[in-house]
Amino acid sequence: MLDETLLDAPDALALADHRGLLRGAAEAGALVRTAARHAAEAGIAELRPDGRPRAVLVAGPGTAAAGVADLVGALAGASSPVIRLQPTGVAPAAGALRWALPGWAGSVDLLLLPTTDGSEPGLAVLAQQAYRRGMTVVGVAPKQSPLAEAVSGAHGLLVPMAMAPHETAEEYEEVLAASPGALWALFTPLLALLDRVGLVEAPPEALEQVADRLDHMAERCGPAIATYSNPAKTLAAELADSMPLVWTEGEAAGPAGRRFAAVLAELAGLPALAAELPEALPAHGMLLAGDYAAGADPDDFFRDRVEEQQALRARVVLIRDRPAEGNALSAAPSARELALGHGTAISELEPEEGTALENLAELIAVTDFAAVYLALATAGRPAD
Repeated sequence: MLDETLLDAPDALALADHRGLLRGAAEAGALVRTAARHAAEAGIAELRPDGRPRAVLVAGPGTAAAGVADLVGALAGASSPVIRLQPTGVAPAAGALRWALPGWAGSVDLLLLPTTDGSEPGLAVLAQQAYRRGMTVVGVAPKQSPLAEAVSGAHGLLVPMAMAPHETAEEYEEVLAASPGALWALFTPLLALLDRVGLVEAPPEALEQVADRLDHMAERCGPAIATYSNPAKTLAAELADSMPLVWTEGEAAGPAGRRFAAVLAELAGLPALAAELPEALPAHGMLLAGDYAAGADPDDFFRDRVEEQQALRARVVLIRDRPAEGNALSAAPSARELALGHGTAISELEPEEGTALENLAELIAVTDFAAVYLALATAGRPAD
């Protein structure tokens, strides 16, 4: 159960935040600026590519790397296919993970290696395989990590991962992989790179706008802001004791929604499903009418509310990357009609006006903060 009183107790939230998740969310804007500077110092701004890569391959462990691949694919659009190389292995440990290049990958393709760890032997082997095939390799990893040496040995480009001034690499190994700031530490240098190769429009001024929007959202969603005026705390309170069905509309909303579902599970231990409109309606329609429906299995008056856990009920989270009003092609009205027709509550999220990157940053910031608040304020779910 969510302890809503904890949401409006900043000191108590800080005591419960053993992993520094709130700090990671709040420092996202600063990490973008640091990462952009690291990218410039690594020489990305001076690159003179011959043309766009045929395909972009992304390999890295964990939620952050998966989010990077999803975001790159959404922003690149039809310019170039983006493929995440899924890891295999007997365990999620760095030493057990392995990646393999597809047979067609060659000199006209680009390999991106984002990781918050950098000790994965499998990524080092992958970098060497790519070098033998003549591929361009770009890594974002902690400075002085084994992967940094492997990328340099493969004549690739290594951008040191951005870290907060008060953190060390050893501390990052424990907290950064689960921190909301990890995504921006890995994603920002690759945005700068993809701008240079012509796949994404992200010049330095655009990255500064992203950092400013993240700072703005950190102010709006911070622990000192009361729930009634805090969009992240409000969303967290609405999702308490529910099974979120995250429905998205728009190119930027898709990866933001999928990331939200992933961090809800990883940070807060809350199962969530994500799907894009309009396909979300038939895909999740039966969940609104089945055991997870709002009216299914009515609450027994005589149920022991201490010993018996309340059943999860579906709640729709409708995320759009732009206002739906005036858009005749929007599926949002149909989504509302379907949900409300089954008595299912809806939470809606859309960004303020801005560029596509700014809108994306806002959606990720609000949902990251919401997942952190759920992780910290839900009894029975570990916060460390």
